[in-house]
Amino acid sequence: MSAIKRFLDRKIVTKDKVEETYLTWREALSYTLGRGAQGMSTSMTASKYVNFFITDVLHIKASHAALIRLYCGIFDAINDPIMGVIVDKTRTKYGKMRPYIKISPYFVSLFMLLFFIGSDSLSYGFKMFLTIFAFVGLDVTYTAFDVPMGALAFSMTPNSTERTKLYGIAAIGRMILGSIPAALVAFAAWLPYFNSHLSKAYLTAAIISAFFIILLTRFTFKNTRERLEHHEETPSLKECIHLLLTNRPLLMLFLGNIFFVLIKVSEQASFYFAYDSLFNAKYNGFLDIAKAPGSFLAAIIVPMIVERLGRKSDSKKFYQACCILGIIINLSFAALTYNGIMNKPDGVSVSITTGIVVIIFSVLATFPLEFKNLMQKEMEAETVDYVEWKSGKRVEGTMLSIMSFTGKLEATLSSFICLQFLAHTNYIEHTTDVSTIQNHETQMALFLMTTIFPVIGYLLMLIPIHFYNITGDSHRQMMKEILERRVRDKSFDSSVNSSEYEENGNEEISESQEA
Repeated sequence: MSAIKRFLDRKIVTKDKVEETYLTWREALSYTLGRGAQGMSTSMTASKYVNFFITDVLHIKASHAALIRLYCGIFDAINDPIMGVIVDKTRTKYGKMRPYIKISPYFVSLFMLLFFIGSDSLSYGFKMFLTIFAFVGLDVTYTAFDVPMGALAFSMTPNSTERTKLYGIAAIGRMILGSIPAALVAFAAWLPYFNSHLSKAYLTAAIISAFFIILLTRFTFKNTRERLEHHEETPSLKECIHLLLTNRPLLMLFLGNIFFVLIKVSEQASFYFAYDSLFNAKYNGFLDIAKAPGSFLAAIIVPMIVERLGRKSDSKKFYQACCILGIIINLSFAALTYNGIMNKPDGVSVSITTGIVVIIFSVLATFPLEFKNLMQKEMEAETVDYVEWKSGKRVEGTMLSIMSFTGKLEATLSSFICLQFLAHTNYIEHTTDVSTIQNHETQMALFLMTTIFPVIGYLLMLIPIHFYNITGDSHRQMMKEILERRVRDKSFDSSVNSSEYEENGNEEISESQEA
């Protein structure tokens, strides 16, 4: 037990020549459990599984499902800036983020169960009403969980290397824990009972998620720490919008996320892609497994690269490289699978060779995607630092809510686009099996959404990120000036060794100038 305690009390970054370090493994792993709880929620309620549940389990028309996702998603996105302001105005003995992490998981779990209890035996109008009511409830309660959870990481440490490593550790936890309920749905076609009772697979997965969401967040609340004390003055919602328009790096990330919608469409279409393009529901499980290596390796490799490069690390260049790699992989994916998918006989599964190629490229496509997503977490934190540097205000909740707002728009618009494409190509809902043959237009729509949409998305993302104006050296200089201000104002935790940070910062700036 003493060995475990020593490990938990050890810092996650033991050596950093540039910045002071703060986070222990106990704190990092506790935060990771909370992120894992989020993963269990989003894997069920904010992904491709929800679309398929609405259209092919509840048998709500794709055109109606598209409108549900659109309007509920817009409502959900609007919640985020409001919640961000509420978080930044919160003052309790537990901090301003942790109280919400303690309470909101109970309500998230409740509405998740309500959503997946929905039955196809109900009247069409009541199914629509129950789906919308449960969706709105999930939107409000999850926002009260999501915004504080994301903002907490910004307040736990000012060290960029630590933050990147924390995001990596949390990403692994989110991937592993989030895959538990999702795997039950993804592999339902392989299971004797659930293969003909998919609605029960969804409900069972929701029950598992609800239990662990409540349990895991207890550790996050108990063991994490907000190290920054905050000024009483916080921005209004109007000022949040002004921040977005005047904070150039944040605006560039916002625009990049809007274009990222096209890449998210491929994820929303993947459940339908397995059923209707590959014509084999069992591929769902393989396609879900294919995502794991990208997430896992990104969580390990990205922090290693950042730590190894030190002052040479530049998040903007990393982001651009990921976009270029994504373009190459998805173009190759389209070229090598078009004939095997689009020219196969109707009513039969794709060949084993084509199936293997699809799985291989599904694996490869996750690398630029997950590497970019992880690095963007640090870029989002940089925009928080940028606002503090410019204004003296530390507004994690507000800034995180703006990025969460765009994330909600991504999920909303990508679902809407996917479902509208299906509706306009006369998609036919499944009953209890996968024998439904879709027309050529639906098949082509699914193929384009899976392979070509990501190419266009990555190309467009390169435009705004070109104007992102925080580099590695400028961010370190910014952090040095911020810390000096914090020490003067006594607004930072007393555990910060400001003299060591300043000494290392001066050494870093000197080395940079010499170079």
